[in-house]
Amino acid sequence: MVQIGTVQLPDFPLLLAPMEDVSDPPFRAVCKTHGADLMFTEFISSEGLIRNAIKSRQKLDIYESERPIGIQIFGGDEEAMALSGKIVSTVNPDIVDINFGCPVKKVVTKGAGAGVLKDIDLMVRLTKAVVNSTDKPVTVKTRLGWDDATKNIEEVAERLQDVGIKALSIHGRTRCQMYKGEADWTLIASVKNNPRIQIPIFGNGDIDSPQKAKEYKNRYGVDGVMIGRAAIGYPFIFNEIKHYLTTGEVPSPPSVQQRVATILQHLHESIRWKGEVVGILEMRRHYTNYLKGFPHIKEFRNQLVNLREVAAIEALLQELIVRYDGFVAERGIPPFVGNATSECAW
Repeated sequence: MVQIGTVQLPDFPLLLAPMEDVSDPPFRAVCKTHGADLMFTEFISSEGLIRNAIKSRQKLDIYESERPIGIQIFGGDEEAMALSGKIVSTVNPDIVDINFGCPVKKVVTKGAGAGVLKDIDLMVRLTKAVVNSTDKPVTVKTRLGWDDATKNIEEVAERLQDVGIKALSIHGRTRCQMYKGEADWTLIASVKNNPRIQIPIFGNGDIDSPQKAKEYKNRYGVDGVMIGRAAIGYPFIFNEIKHYLTTGEVPSPPSVQQRVATILQHLHESIRWKGEVVGILEMRRHYTNYLKGFPHIKEFRNQLVNLREVAAIEALLQELIVRYDGFVAERGIPPFVGNATSECAW
């Protein structure tokens, strides 16, 4: 078992990364169904929570079926982060997570997210403020450093552990890399193998197949992996990894029937959380990723995004099953979805 404070996870847990404009309750529901062991909300601005901003407050919505679930906050002011920790604790998440890794400019210029990587002393103070504000286990998500000259993740890990965090997730890129190039897991392994480190260390970056998850597990020795973009439109990856780790066999990609069933689950969860009109509208951006790999799919997709009634969407998806009966699409990693902060996260 992997222990994060009072939260118990299975051996080598699979975590769903917090992704802005992606990791809402409907998306988390389908990932939970398909094997995610620990999930996080979209990141929430500490300043937004304090101002009672509607969008920030809505991101606090969590459900019993999601547990264990972590709420992620970000900010650059100690007092605001401490107050946010208290506010977040009132909705009773299992974990409070701090974002020190989002590299996008509008977050960094506010001295938050990966912007804090320039000032490790501030990172420690912010973390301590949150730890002292809640009785929930506090975890951190961060990157290797600001740039190639400041890959100080080993120092960061030790100092954050010293002020009380219960787990650390590390994305294997610097802020300056953004999402480019290959993630470097060697420093993640160095943190994990540091004899001073007693908390779980989770690796993140480029895990997009069962084979890679097993390879990285064995090569770098991390306690678990965090998956982001590879789960968009393909939540099946969690159970595929578990199957491969257990049996050594690569499972077949999901059938068209399985894909449609997952689309419908996502659609109905979206409607339940956002209402029918908004739920249908916001589901449109997910169809491309769910149907990636199907030949000549553009016509169907264009019809889907123009439908405004649940019954019509369900009927069209049944036509999709008939048209592609027996066809199995190869999986592929989707492009970023949503706005510029969608993978702000990772």
